[in-house]
Order: sequence, then C-alpha cells, then structure tokens
Amino acid sequence: MRYFTLFLLCCFLMAGRLAAQDATSLEVYNILQAKCATCHSGADAPQGLDLEGTGTTLAARMQDVYTTLYNQTPANATAAARGDAYIYPGRADRSFLFRKMNSGLEPTVHLEANGDEGQSMPPYGQPTLTDVEKEMIRQWILYGAPAAGTVVDRTMIEAYYSGMGQASFPDGPPAAPAPEEGFQIKMGPFYLAPGDELEYFQKYELELPGQIEVNRLDMKIGTYSHHFIMYNFGQGGANGIANGFRTEPFHSNVSLVTAIQETTDLNLPENTAFRWPGGLVADLNSHYINYSATLVYQAEVYVNVYTQPTGTAAQQMFTELLVRGNIPIPNNESTTTHTQVVNPGWGEIYLWGLMGHTHKYGTSYKAWRRESLQPTEMLYDAACPRGEPGCVSPYFDYRHIPFRYFEPLEPLTMNFANGLVHEAQWVNDGPNPVNFGPTSDDEMMVMVMMYTEDSTGVQVVPTEEITTERDVLKISPSPATDWVQVQSPDYIQQGNFVLFDATGRQISQQSVSGTRFLVERGAWPAGMYWYQLQTSDGKAYTGKILWLDQ
Repeated sequence: MRYFTLFLLCCFLMAGRLAAQDATSLEVYNILQAKCATCHSGADAPQGLDLEGTGTTLAARMQDVYTTLYNQTPANATAAARGDAYIYPGRADRSFLFRKMNSGLEPTVHLEANGDEGQSMPPYGQPTLTDVEKEMIRQWILYGAPAAGTVVDRTMIEAYYSGMGQASFPDGPPAAPAPEEGFQIKMGPFYLAPGDELEYFQKYELELPGQIEVNRLDMKIGTYSHHFIMYNFGQGGANGIANGFRTEPFHSNVSLVTAIQETTDLNLPENTAFRWPGGLVADLNSHYINYSATLVYQAEVYVNVYTQPTGTAAQQMFTELLVRGNIPIPNNESTTTHTQVVNPGWGEIYLWGLMGHTHKYGTSYKAWRRESLQPTEMLYDAACPRGEPGCVSPYFDYRHIPFRYFEPLEPLTMNFANGLVHEAQWVNDGPNPVNFGPTSDDEMMVMVMMYTEDSTGVQVVPTEEITTERDVLKISPSPATDWVQVQSPDYIQQGNFVLFDATGRQISQQSVSGTRFLVERGAWPAGMYWYQLQTSDGKAYTGKILWLDQ
C-alpha cells in the first residue's frame, strides 16, 4: 500500500503533468455547470435545487452548491425516506444526485422502477454526461466528496474509458441475493495505474433495522486482488472515522468477520451464524496490485450476505485475527522463523477454520495444538491442499494460502498451558531487510481462526459444498520471467494447455503429457495470464501465471 500522495504523484508523472491539477471538487462543479445548471439554476430551479450557486466569485458559487448538496436531504420523498443525501460522502449508491445521472454506469444503482424518483437527468434532449464525467463524480463521492484537494486523476479515468483499462469483473457485477435471502455489499471501484498497488479501508453502514443472523458470505474479488478483509466496528467504534476511502485503519474498536485471498463462498456450518446487531457499521479492507504494465485496473469487491431468521442458529460463529507484529526478516537468503503462542483464557472452543497469511518472502505457515506448554498435533499446513497436514508433495504459494475446515468441529482448550502455536517462515532474497507491514514489499504473520464456543446442535457442511476458486496445478517459479514448470496432481496421458491474456484472447496452446511439463514465455508483455488445461480423460484445470519484466 502506497500512501495516496505517492499514488497521485505516480499518475501525474505517467501523464507528463508536473503542474498541480485542479481540485476534484472544481472539476465536478464544472461538469455540473456544463450538463446540469442549464435547468438547475436560480430561484426557480426544479425541486429548488440550484446547481449554479450564488455569489460574486467562482469560489463563492462553488461553496454554495457544495453546501446545497453535501449530506443534504433530497427534496424527493422516496430518496429522503430511504435516508439518501444529494451527496452522501463515501457512498455513490446513496447519493441521489449520482443516482439521477448514473444511467447505467453503475449497474447496481438505479432509480425506482415505479417512477417515484423521477426520470434520469439530464432530461431527454439535453446534453448527456459522458462516462468519464459520471465516473469523475462517482469517484469524488467514493473518496468522501472533499471540498478541496485532488482525489481523482482524470487522465487515468480517461485512459480506462478509452479502452486502456481492465475490469475486475468484465462481465458485470455478480447477481445480488433476492431481497428475502439477504443483500449485497459493494466496495469500489477504485483505479490503479499500471504497476501500482493500493490498499483502502472504507466505513460502510449496513442499515440493519435490528439484529440479524448471517449464515453465508459469498465474497467476490478480482484476480489482481491481494486480499479482502471485513471487520465490524464495536459500539461507537466508527465515531470520528471519515466516510470514503482511507489509507489508515484507525482500528481501536473492531472485530474481525472474515479475511480471504481469493473469491470464496463461505457457508457456515448448519445451525451456526454470525450475529450482527442493528445499526452495525462494517469496515471493508481491499488490497489490489495492478500486474499489468500497460492497462489501468478497475478494482471492485462484492459481498453477498445471506441471512436467516434471528434465533435459528444454535451457536454463534466467532472470528479471531492472530497477529505477530514484530517479525524482523534479514535479507540474507536464509530461512527466518517466527512463532507465536496463542493461549487466551477462553476455556474450551470448537475450531471450524484456520488460515495463515504471509507476503512474497513466505515459504511456510503451520499451526499446532499446544498441550501442557508444548506443541503437539499439527493442525494446519499451508503447503498442503485444504491446509490439511501430511500431504505427499507440499507446495507453499503465498498468493493462494488455503483455509482448513475442520469436520467435525475440533475441540481446543485455550488457557495458560494449552492453546495454539502458529509458525511462519521466510527466505528474504530482496534488497532490504523487512518487518511487519501492509505493502507487498513488507511481510506479515497473520492467522485467521473461526470457532464456536459450543458444538451442541452444530452440523458441519461438507467442505465439498464450500466453494473456493483455487489453482489446482502447481506453477513454479511464481512469478516467472522466461518459463514455468507446471506440475499436475495426476498423470496426463494427453492434454491441451491453452494460455489467455488479460483480455481473454487466446495467445498460445500446446499438447502436454505426464505430470510435469514446461511452458515457455513468448514475446508477451508482463502481466497476469490465465490458463486452461483440458485432459483426454475429461478433467479440466484452470489458473493463472504472472509474468514479470524480463
């Protein structure tokens, strides 16, 4: 994660613009003048919404319009009853001004079909907003709609909409649950310049009327995502936290809900659920890396939240984030090991899942049961499929660290002498020593633990029904520059290995056999590529290969 000022500097240098840009609020004001103020100006403006503003100077008129829009209740009764504002900082979906002018740019945002919110704007016959103009307004809102400062680089938005872009979800957003089943949360979009890296947090009001039970979280992230984490603020924990994207967590009162490194459909065991109180405010954390050397990347996250009637679950599901924050790792190309004992006085708990997390220098992540002050049974090995220890060919891939599900739930005593020990290892062959930190050039030692406090009434969903998108073949090295070795878990009598670029265009294919074969890089630019291996016995494998600059 690079701080936002560095992100802007990178964008300006790319565009060859060393002079400071106009404030984003001024760009938004100019768009409103060109496309909206023809009708919405003066005392007789429709719905009393004057978008030209009053005052003898540009600054005064801008401020007048800003005051009229920012966090102000719309005149439209339907929007007002829903709790929208003309500009709801951080939430384009709750900004009535954006809803009126959206016209399909954001597929999840639309006016009420019954016409209670009126027609899209500008009205028929008037100049319409371009996608770039609508995106500028949407991005300004998502960054908190500040009155001053540059928070959006128009050159990058223009590049994306001119065809020099790649979307996290090129086929459009995933379908939301039916209203009686749950609801959808969306984070984004935000845009990354080629080769850039961004991590954002976003406070997100869930608008729950009362306590709910959540029994499934279907989380969708793009292939360039490093991780997605969802926290819930405790009572008052969101107070003072600004709306919109932010780079710092400011976490003094949060609890972890879930953390993933790939698209995951998390079905909780039957008769368990997360219990979320009414008025809950979530904190969303998305980290994306743009592996393309030429394309602007549009980063988004979707979470489909499935609910059940309150009181259905026999047991509450809890999530704990186990962090060792001091992990000095010298760049001596030797193995560095750090461990942590986890022994809070919780008494007996029942494990449902464990997942470790490192960055690029990670080579191992394991966890053991701790009994009578000593580690005993190994419970987790990230180098094995599904995290289950004892695999024949261990292979650690920090980008795809598995979540281990325990079936049945695993009893674990947590007290002074008993509990859990987790351990990570790294080999730092980089230019500098590293320690714990948020960027891909730092390192991490984090374990996610999900558990209940009792097992009565719990029925574990077979893990075959828990869907995750994972590479099945082993690709090494990863990332690669000239070639990769592909290892299959099964002997291939005959197969066809096809490689696709980021746009979905097929760029190569080759016939393969055996359990290992090489794929040589052609004259392809650096970036993420997708493969498909179809074997003669009807098996199919898919995944991705990251090529770096040669």
